[in-house]
Amino acid sequence: MELNVPQVVTEERSFLTQVFAWMGLGLAVTGGVAAFVASDPALVQIFQVNRVVFYGIAIVEFILVFKFSGIVASTTSAAMATVMFLTFATLNGLTLACIFLLYTQSSIATAFIATAGTFGIMSLYGYISKTDLTKMGNLCFMGLIGIIIASVANMWFHNPTIMWITTYASVFIFVGLTAYDTQKIKGMFHGEAHSEEEGKAAISGALMLYLDFVNLFLSVLRVMGRRRN
Repeated sequence: MELNVPQVVTEERSFLTQVFAWMGLGLAVTGGVAAFVASDPALVQIFQVNRVVFYGIAIVEFILVFKFSGIVASTTSAAMATVMFLTFATLNGLTLACIFLLYTQSSIATAFIATAGTFGIMSLYGYISKTDLTKMGNLCFMGLIGIIIASVANMWFHNPTIMWITTYASVFIFVGLTAYDTQKIKGMFHGEAHSEEEGKAAISGALMLYLDFVNLFLSVLRVMGRRRN
């Protein structure tokens, strides 16, 4: 039976609520794991000081993100997609434990609040905007590629100017991607909020927004954060 307009709007909102709920859970898992690891010197030694383990986790994270790129069209179940997402959030928590060692808790909290406010505003804009944000999204993506290349190159040059340019640019890029990705996720809804395909789409969308939030937070923290003595 065909859904009328009010029903479609309700189902769409239900779908987006599901996306944001999964994103929030992912952030909670990452934050909890990061704080727990940072509180235990033995775990810090394993996951932060041991470079082999650290880069091994980073590689697994990259593989999981790559897998998610085609998960909606794949035969992967929604349950398996959920496990993959929560696994990624857990592994990311292991690698992000360093922020609790480098920055004061007050500056982390301030950066989180600033990020949450900015993210919320831009996500709302992406949801209600009637303007097609594809062009802006493409520009932000190209800028992201440039930042990645510059950041990798700066691992050898150690140029503070390049570091700060890429940091401030990252803030603007992930602000733009937040709006674009929200609009894109809105378009991923096809009228069956509780189907297997929509379940996978919700997890895929949650990962997109999760990555936008985490990267925006890290950029804001680098700008605003106060390091421990």
